[in-house]
Amino acid sequence: MFSPKFVALVQALRGLPSVGQKTAQRMALQLLEHDREGAAQLAKAIVAALEGIGRCESCRIFSETPVCPVCADNHRDATQLCIVESPTDWLAIEQSGAYQGLYFILSGHLSPLDGIGPEDIGIPELMNRLANSPVEEIIMATSATIEGEATAGYIMDRVDPARYKVTRLAQGVPMGGELEYLDAQTLSLALKSRRSV
Repeated sequence: MFSPKFVALVQALRGLPSVGQKTAQRMALQLLEHDREGAAQLAKAIVAALEGIGRCESCRIFSETPVCPVCADNHRDATQLCIVESPTDWLAIEQSGAYQGLYFILSGHLSPLDGIGPEDIGIPELMNRLANSPVEEIIMATSATIEGEATAGYIMDRVDPARYKVTRLAQGVPMGGELEYLDAQTLSLALKSRRSV
């Protein structure tokens, strides 16, 4: 029914997060029928990004330079290292404006059942980074899932507690949340993560 090039375009669009077959077809039709100039600009921007963006040698975030602007910023606190699972986690913390230290971005989390081990997510690079830096506090900002907790635990087992203060992001009751609507696990975490006021 459709040409092979159209089918290839739809398949490429389906590779985007949350894009199913029908959405990909609508996007392809929109680009071809109504916005060919926009499609050409999009293609050019994608090629430029693929050719010009690599990873920061220090934190592994996407960067056009060997060392990203955050790692190169002398005003950041080099004694704090926040470990996150992905660039989207990095972006969320950075946009909060509440953290002024440095980062290390893993490539996801450990998942032995899926064959994802420490080397696959960058833990050897993290250990190398820690060995050659003035870090004093490691902030574990992995997700509150079984895999995220396992990843945090694996890393914590490999760092020297005498050398590093290891902290974990607080978890529990969200701002504006009402207790009666929270699930038991969230309330349990909130009770375990309580602090003095």
